[in-house]
Amino acid sequence: MSNVVALDHLFDARRLWRGQPQARPPSRQPTGFPRLDATLPSGGWPEAALSEVLLPLDGIGELTLLWPTLARLTQADGRVALIAPPYLPFPAAWANAGVRLDRLQVVRAEARDVPWATEQCLRSAACAAVLCWPQHADDRTLRRLQLAAETGQCLGIAMRPASAAAHASPAALRLVMETRPARLRVLKCRGGNPPAQPLPWPLPTGTSEAPPDSPATAVPDRA
Repeated sequence: MSNVVALDHLFDARRLWRGQPQARPPSRQPTGFPRLDATLPSGGWPEAALSEVLLPLDGIGELTLLWPTLARLTQADGRVALIAPPYLPFPAAWANAGVRLDRLQVVRAEARDVPWATEQCLRSAACAAVLCWPQHADDRTLRRLQLAAETGQCLGIAMRPASAAAHASPAALRLVMETRPARLRVLKCRGGNPPAQPLPWPLPTGTSEAPPDSPATAVPDRA
């Protein structure tokens, strides 16, 4: 049986090199919520990557989480694509949140085509952000979306049911919105450990408060 050698002795004898973790550059994609940014290793959304927002049900404030980012991107002439949203966006609510409607593109797709349409938009390098609502997304599908976001240098966000939290995901960031009590939990964040304590929801924004979701801000898309 080989002898056990203390690592400290190897370090002192310069026979073992101690690597230093490389700090990630700060994100250029702040969420618009300073308190949330402070909990994320890069200080914002992971760039050129896929993030997930996991929801127990629709209409619990998920749009208010995204509007500050989408407003900032569209005001900088970036294009935002919404792939198969479950509700038809109400233009007045989005405009009131600061999102430029002329830079917003809604893509209608059958459930089976949502991953393909999302991948094409992410990979195209024509969009600043792509939001999708996939009904079924396995590990292979999510990995393709993650790779497409890297290729197109695009911010990808997948809105998925909270039940998906039980399964691993290649997404760089996973946020879970909860209702009882209302809070936001960081389930996974690339580059660091998620905070142990959830954040209360809603959070104050860095500028003005975005209007909350309500039946008036979204109309079921039955077309």
